[in-house]
Amino acid sequence: MKLKNLFSILLLSTALGATNQAAAEIPNSEALNRFINQLVRQQHFNELELRNLFQSVEIQTAILDAMAKPAEAKPWYQYRDIFMTDARIDGGVQFWRENQAALMAVEQQTGVPAEIIIAIIGVETKYGAHTGKYRVIDALATLGFAYPSRSEFFLKELEGYLLLCREEHLDPLIPMGSYAGAMGLPQFMPSSYRAYAKDFDNDQKRDIWRNSADAIASVANYFVKNQWQRGGAIAYQVSAVGDAYQSGLTNGVKPDMTGRQLRNLGVNLPSQLENEKLKLLRYPMLDQDQLWIGLHNFYVITRYNHSPLYAMAVYQLSQAIRDKKQQI
Repeated sequence: MKLKNLFSILLLSTALGATNQAAAEIPNSEALNRFINQLVRQQHFNELELRNLFQSVEIQTAILDAMAKPAEAKPWYQYRDIFMTDARIDGGVQFWRENQAALMAVEQQTGVPAEIIIAIIGVETKYGAHTGKYRVIDALATLGFAYPSRSEFFLKELEGYLLLCREEHLDPLIPMGSYAGAMGLPQFMPSSYRAYAKDFDNDQKRDIWRNSADAIASVANYFVKNQWQRGGAIAYQVSAVGDAYQSGLTNGVKPDMTGRQLRNLGVNLPSQLENEKLKLLRYPMLDQDQLWIGLHNFYVITRYNHSPLYAMAVYQLSQAIRDKKQQI
């Protein structure tokens, strides 16, 4: 069966509400054959074992539905409300108490603040409460073989997943994750797991599903490898006079203007940022827009998830958790 025909059938079954086609086996398609042959040739997998494995893998239409409705499509004032809740703030304080020793050690080693690590885990999985309901291999195979617009990315992640299962001695059919194939408390994709996951307690396992200390160390290592600056500021809310600031609202998330340039556009900035590289960002609220500037460490947070909404949610949640902990 052609890949585009498979995708059409999956979409049709979803539109018709066909419950008996909620999951389907991967067809013996050209794409699957190419993928298996590549793994055999380049990564030295056993072909028969791979073919047997993929007979147990299912294409999930629910995953395709979820990909069509990402939370980042919401406006900021709605997106913010998902994460800035009393339950998530209190949960962050509790996670801090339960993992204080690991958080303190990792912060001292890496310079990544405990509250930032906690907020990442809080935004991603609500401190491990929601690590995903799909088998990772089903999620990656569904998006690799039945989501044409991003198939190249997800097939690469599927390859990485099979490699990490071999390296970590995991049964590929067991680990669970998100609809996009993200895993564990910090929701690492397979490529991130292989590049950044850490064994904090030296038990010869990088267990980001059940070992909070490993997850904490892994998040910090992700930021360190993306050039987190120890002690660096992250973001400031600012104001502006007039409309000239709008020309400073450029695409992307990487700092691209100096404080002096933004000040010349009417942006009111803290004086110490005159020569810093900054990113001017606008966040719509119900009554008016908020203006923020992101510094280098804000940009590093976007390496975890490229959405400026995501990075701001992490930053604001981190501050709320820190403030609540200090009050208790």
